[in-house]
Amino acid sequence: MKKSIFTLEQSRRLARDVWELRLAGDTSAVTAPGQFVNLQLPGKFLRRPISVCDWDERGLILLIKEAGEGTRELVRLGAGTELDVLTGLGNGFDLTKAPEGAVLAGGGVGIAPLYGLARRMLEAGERPLAVLGFRSREEAFYLEEFAALGLEVRAATEDGSLGTKGFVTDVLKGLPGGLYVMACGPAPMLKAVSALPQTAGGQFSFEARMACGFGACVGCTVETKRGLRRVCRDGPVFQKEEILW
Repeated sequence: MKKSIFTLEQSRRLARDVWELRLAGDTSAVTAPGQFVNLQLPGKFLRRPISVCDWDERGLILLIKEAGEGTRELVRLGAGTELDVLTGLGNGFDLTKAPEGAVLAGGGVGIAPLYGLARRMLEAGERPLAVLGFRSREEAFYLEEFAALGLEVRAATEDGSLGTKGFVTDVLKGLPGGLYVMACGPAPMLKAVSALPQTAGGQFSFEARMACGFGACVGCTVETKRGLRRVCRDGPVFQKEEILW
C-alpha cells in the first residue's frame, strides 16, 4: 500500500451514471489487474474504494458509477484537482493460473478491472473472449475499448437492446464446457456464473462496501473453505474453488 497525491486530468461521462476518470500520479504500488485504490474525497470522512481499470507508469484510469453524494461530487471535480490516494490495495487476478481460452465476464461497472486484465493477458500472448453485461444499450460502455484491443466482444443486455437478451450467463451457456472464467460484478452474477455447468474453474473479483479498505475493520467478508475472508485484504479476487456460496 502506498499513499500518494494524484492529479485529476480528465473526467468523462461514458453512460448515464458511469464516468471515466484519468489521474496522474505514482502507480509503482499497482502490481496486478484487479487491485483497487482508496480515494480521499474533499470534506468526506471515509475513503471510496475504486477498482483500477488500467494503469501505466504515469497514471490510472478509473471507471466510477455515480451511486451517491460522494461519487457524484467526485466525477464532477475539475481538471487539476489533487486527490489523496492509497494505491496497491488488494490481491488481483493471477495470470499464471489462467489457461489459454479463458473468458472474461463482467457486469456493469464490474467490467472495469477486466480491461486492464485483458491488456496484460494480450501482452502475455493470450487472447481471451470478453462477455460484458448491461441493463440496456443506453447503459453500455467500453465495448469499443475492449474491441480496440483486438478481442472478440459479446454483449448482453437485460432488455435485449444490444447483443444477447439476458445476462452474461446467457452468453456463457452458449459456449463449450470446461470454461475458465475471470469475472467481476455483483455477487448474484458471480454466483450464477460459478454455478453454470460450463464453468470448470476461474477467478472471481467481488464488489463490497468497505470502511477501511486494508483489512482492519473486517467489515467486508465472504465465506470460503478457509473461513471468512476479507474482500479488501484477502481479495477482492478469489479462486472459484475456494468460495462457499
